[in-house]
Amino acid sequence: MEKPKFRGHLKLLVLKILEEGPLHGYGIMAELERRYGMPQPSPGTIYPILASLRRAGLIEVAGEGKREKKLYHITGKGKEYLREHEYEVKEVLEMAERFREFARLGGRELAEVLKEAFSSISEMSEEQKRALAKEFAEFTKRVRLILLGEIKEGTE
Repeated sequence: MEKPKFRGHLKLLVLKILEEGPLHGYGIMAELERRYGMPQPSPGTIYPILASLRRAGLIEVAGEGKREKKLYHITGKGKEYLREHEYEVKEVLEMAERFREFARLGGRELAEVLKEAFSSISEMSEEQKRALAKEFAEFTKRVRLILLGEIKEGTE
């Protein structure tokens, strides 16, 4: 998913979380992980989103929480925005649910190992590259067969 769209999705999820009550930035990050199973976004992702939502008048600082952390809450304009974009919110929540299920099935670990393979490619021997190519081909074939319903759990 491209970055701008991802940030747009996160903005909607942040607004949805804040609709239930005020939270500080780290609380929002933890809620995104807890509710939607996504890796916890970094402060470098969340705080610019919070600043953007504040500039748009969709959220505001409710006060200071523990250790002088800013508490954010949704404004009336933010609630109206969620109502006006109800269809997009529903789509984003459905996508987040798919992401959570994908992560539960091992998708996060798969993404990590693919990143490791990509990062290590220049240090791999030709033998390692051939073995990796064979594994990728077999894995891809099996996943496609599963998606087509031609392989059931526990069958080869």
